[in-house]
Amino acid sequence: VLLIMFNLFSFSSCPYLSEKITPAIPAIGGILFFFVMGTLLRTSFSDPGVLPRATPDEAADLERQIDIANGSSSGGYRPPPRTKEVIINGQTVKLKYCFTCKIFRPPRASHCSLCDNCVERFDHHCPWVGNCVGKRNYRFFYMFILSLSFLTVFIFAFVITHVILRSQQTGFLNALKDSPARYPFTETNSVVCFFSVWSIVGLSGFHTYLISSNQTTNEDIKGSWSNKRGKENYNPYSYGNIFTNCCAALCGPLSPSLIDRRGFIQPDTPQLAGPSNGITMYGATQSQSNM
Repeated sequence: VLLIMFNLFSFSSCPYLSEKITPAIPAIGGILFFFVMGTLLRTSFSDPGVLPRATPDEAADLERQIDIANGSSSGGYRPPPRTKEVIINGQTVKLKYCFTCKIFRPPRASHCSLCDNCVERFDHHCPWVGNCVGKRNYRFFYMFILSLSFLTVFIFAFVITHVILRSQQTGFLNALKDSPARYPFTETNSVVCFFSVWSIVGLSGFHTYLISSNQTTNEDIKGSWSNKRGKENYNPYSYGNIFTNCCAALCGPLSPSLIDRRGFIQPDTPQLAGPSNGITMYGATQSQSNM
């Protein structure tokens, strides 16, 4: 839709506006378009904050810790609870166990069913960028939708300006009658912009609200910090200041990626090694077994 909208504007309105008003209009539109495409690609091809899965040894050790902590090491009918509680700024936050990644997810992390990964500070999975939006690429996603809002409003405003200038010469009704023959794409572009501008600007406004309150889309949808859950329920991640929340989300240091791109893929299930001194070892290599 973005490419169609910009191409229609370039071929239908830009030549006329450049001649009648100023050549700066297509130049500004081109700069906005390339900035939108740059932030789109940056969001799509960035690591959103994928958390590495536990190795077979780590998963087995964590399972033993869960069994011991819940007093069910001898076995039972009920599985032990897979949650932990931590205190963040005086608020109790539960850490949930991910059965796929075999880890306790950090605060604000969630498992994406489409990407099949746990993502740190998970916001949502965006089908338009083809990637999750999380801790490491949220600022680029916000710049993408914000710049796209400016571009959509810019195109819509100058398409309407194009129609108004032509109506001043021949009259509004005559301009509409002659438009399909002389300017076949102007009205099409105006209709596309009219329906696009509301949804895009509304999405930008929603994420501006989330940034100002230091929330994620996932937390807002679930009502994690809603007052309906109790008077003592509050957002422990908010700094209490809109300016500070915005600076923390958009200007804070970018955390390094936790993905080991040069590492080897390990099997999901622990490997049963040979017994050593009568003890069965899981996930051990032959050298470790000999040791």
